[in-house]
Amino acid sequence: MQEENKSKLYVGNLPYAVDDAKLNEMFASIGEVVEAKVITDKFSGKSKGFGFVTMADEETAQKAIAEMNGKELEGRALTVSVARPPVERPNRG
Repeated sequence: MQEENKSKLYVGNLPYAVDDAKLNEMFASIGEVVEAKVITDKFSGKSKGFGFVTMADEETAQKAIAEMNGKELEGRALTVSVARPPVERPNRG
């Protein structure tokens, strides 16, 4: 089982126009961003409306949650929380 990385954040309810660069920019005002990735559909390439941001440390991540969770962006209230490790799904084949 993977250990939870408390500096990696889940960012949900993103406007579909937000890309990796915009996501990075949004969180860079709070502190150092290690990585910002919007999750896209592998076939269409369009945003799925959520992404992940890895902050430099846990303290900065907590500050980002406090400042960004519930913040409105283009009429959508963002959901920001510590990202949970991926759940292994059984193979459906």
